[in-house]
Amino acid sequence: MVTRPTQPRVPLSRRALLSAAAGAAAVAAVPSAAFADPAPGGPGVAPSEFPPLPPIAPLPAGAPVRTMFSPAEQRFAGYLAILPAMTNDIDDTNPDTYGWFRGGWWRDPSGPTNARVQEHVFTLSWFYANQRPWNPYHLDPALAGRLDAAIGHYLRLQHEDGSWPEYSITEHGLAPTGFALGYLAKTLANLRQVDALPQRRTEIETALRAGMNWLLDPANTIWNTPVMWSNQVTAGLAGSARAMHLIPDLALIGKLLNRIEFMAQHGQSPAGFFYDPLGMDINYNFEVMLPELAEVFIRTAHPATLSMARKFADWFGHNLLREPDGSGWLTYYAVSARTSTAFYDNVVPDPDRTTLGATFTPLVPTLAPFYTSKSDRAATRVAWAALPGPAPALVKQDTSPRIITHATYPEILPSTAVKEAMTAQVPYLRQNDFAEIRRDVLTNQDFLYARRPGYYVGAFFGQRATPMVRAGTGFWWHPQAGTVIHAQQTNTGCWATVPPGGNPDANGDLVAEYLIGDQAWDGQRAVAGDAPVRVLYHTADSSVSTELTLAPNMLTRAVRATTAATEQIPFVLLPDDVVSFTDGTPAPYNQAVSTTADGITIRRGPTVITVGWGGARPVTLSTSTRTYLRDARRRIHVLRIPHAGSIDVTVSAG
Repeated sequence: MVTRPTQPRVPLSRRALLSAAAGAAAVAAVPSAAFADPAPGGPGVAPSEFPPLPPIAPLPAGAPVRTMFSPAEQRFAGYLAILPAMTNDIDDTNPDTYGWFRGGWWRDPSGPTNARVQEHVFTLSWFYANQRPWNPYHLDPALAGRLDAAIGHYLRLQHEDGSWPEYSITEHGLAPTGFALGYLAKTLANLRQVDALPQRRTEIETALRAGMNWLLDPANTIWNTPVMWSNQVTAGLAGSARAMHLIPDLALIGKLLNRIEFMAQHGQSPAGFFYDPLGMDINYNFEVMLPELAEVFIRTAHPATLSMARKFADWFGHNLLREPDGSGWLTYYAVSARTSTAFYDNVVPDPDRTTLGATFTPLVPTLAPFYTSKSDRAATRVAWAALPGPAPALVKQDTSPRIITHATYPEILPSTAVKEAMTAQVPYLRQNDFAEIRRDVLTNQDFLYARRPGYYVGAFFGQRATPMVRAGTGFWWHPQAGTVIHAQQTNTGCWATVPPGGNPDANGDLVAEYLIGDQAWDGQRAVAGDAPVRVLYHTADSSVSTELTLAPNMLTRAVRATTAATEQIPFVLLPDDVVSFTDGTPAPYNQAVSTTADGITIRRGPTVITVGWGGARPVTLSTSTRTYLRDARRRIHVLRIPHAGSIDVTVSAG
């Protein structure tokens, strides 16, 4: 348990929180009525014990009919397609698991003691409560009965302290509790909308209060500093904010505002990323944490949420690498602690779970480059509606209810003009000479970003957050050619020195010191000018030492190892690249090549990238199945250069 922190200044009154949705919407130029809860009315359905439940009817032939969906509600089509099968999988035969979503529709483990499996109660409640021409299940009594059972099982899993389990029944889990608050609050809103299941509504209100008291308690160890699992904590804050609009409680509102402030102070690294758990993660930060933070903003208008979004946008802009042809972004995912999201297409069709995060873009326009533009999204929806046949069903497990919970909010995507203007302001596109270290002293992590006139490079040193992270040099990007070298999260695909045992120096914590020219450098943002940026780094046992020199137009890795080793460089190659070794041996796209040479050239349009290693050596260039972006044209190929323990490798472009 942690000591209760000093009460921070609360920027919003408790009364303000109850009307904050309108305030946040006005700031973002969205009509406040869009956030209002619908007026209650309609039939109620009384719960019962454990009776056999009639199945809901299958969809009519040819449904879901694509053209019946409004553009913004196309996101519901895949969920409608699975609704009969998923709903009819609800257990109605065993009193011990009555109401459990069987069939593995969502989350692993998919057993009856994982509360996260039950998050689709929101999905059922939405289809029950909302009348649409394409929704045959509005006020369907069979759906109401199965929804009632599913909510009952969900609530029975809650512990007395208000938390829920995920991986074992005895677990008092952050993720199942944080997400439960949101899904149950939104389910309650749907049930109120049609005045359904009054007893369950009362039970949900009780469960929400208990869950919030657990999650918002400053003595709960989830609030240790730094706040780990930021996306899960923020989901709980978002769910609490939604619940406070439905069951306002002054004491809980005070705790909520306090925890938002605490999260802003202790859940985000000084480097700009959100801790997940003690490092950065591209996927969880952008696809889960930021949308949940946007929901907190929508519901509270808390200024801390905006400051967090601005700080993250700056961080994100250093880590996403723009392809010059406009096809999308590659990510510096080698330093992601949990997932392997290596790219984002410029245009992402539905379902896109990042969309709610774009709510910030009117006030944080530096986030705009990373979202699909309003016009591009409209075009994807026109194309989707024109496809033949019914809307396809979602695949089991890939059925996140978050997609449609967030779809209930207005969509605020940037215009093409704003997106293009803000893309030009991405740090390494706006300037062609800077160097800085984003440092987190608490976790002993250094992220180096250096834009030299001829290229942009990133690297990581210090304590890796998880074994997934690969340290050392991470990427090499060129303003005309795009990303040419891109480290993977594997021992066979990272940019590294590999001793005979196969364990690269990048698969460990690297100790570094920094200089500009011959002067020690503290990592503060600087313009290097003619002086090189230099990093002297080594493995913990000093078996591999590297001097990384970033001159204005050339990168050099001077490696000294205590044994023979192999230099490993992961290239991103395109089918129309012309690649050849200096001995004249061609290296065709997606083919393995071996030769003896002292360098390799990659011709990409007018740009020629040259990699040299100072003397003829036997080398190999292997291919892989790893491709990037929707067109899958960019493929990883790995160059390997054996040496006796000493080698200088240069990378330049002309």
